Amino acid sequence: MKRAQRLYALVQTLKDGNLHRAEDLAEDLNVSVRTIYRDMDTLVVSGVPVEGERGLGYSARAAITLPPLNLTVNELEALHLGLAAIGYSMDEEMKTAAESLSAKIDAVLPEDETAAPKSFGFAVYPFADAAEAFQHLPSLRSAIRARQRLKLTFADQSVQEVRPLKLDYWGRVWTLVAWCETTDQFESLRVDQIKTVSILPGLFVEEEGKRLSDYSSLGSLPRAGRR
Repeated sequence: MKRAQRLYALVQTLKDGNLHRAEDLAEDLNVSVRTIYRDMDTLVVSGVPVEGERGLGYSARAAITLPPLNLTVNELEALHLGLAAIGYSMDEEMKTAAESLSAKIDAVLPEDETAAPKSFGFAVYPFADAAEAFQHLPSLRSAIRARQRLKLTFADQSVQEVRPLKLDYWGRVWTLVAWCETTDQFESLRVDQIKTVSILPGLFVEEEGKRLSDYSSLGSLPRAGRR
């Protein structure tokens, strides 16, 4: 498994809110405990909201609000896209300005002694291709609101027909929670791995066992359902 894939798998495991021991994570991913410690350090400095420490365990919680502002998903998306674009540019003056803006955003984050430190704008970022997600977010949000069935084609050429239920944001990585009609189970799909989004005819209606509330009651997805 590539390092970026392992880091994403860790985020998917941690976001259930439960405490996970490094030893269990290492066994699950077939790596050493030392590797898990290094991966956790990378996730923390990358802005992923990881909580915990060596010897105790780790978990993660998403947060998308900055006091005194309450940000909408669209506003958060605009901030993220703008800072990411400037941060990877060759204009050193603008890059410095973007870093300064990021620091100011960090400065007004709520002080939470129970939360691991995190940086919003510029950290060591292991998911450099995440900007690919932005082009699909408007279509996915619209489909969620309209209960529109979708056909998704992924980077690995696989195709899935889904009922989109919810967009999640985890440390600059967007995921789509969906009921997949292809695999007949809930899936948490990386939006940056989606290449094309096609609208399928007909809207879906809520069915028991396939609703967002049913997904939420599961706590976390089985590993087979993660991309």
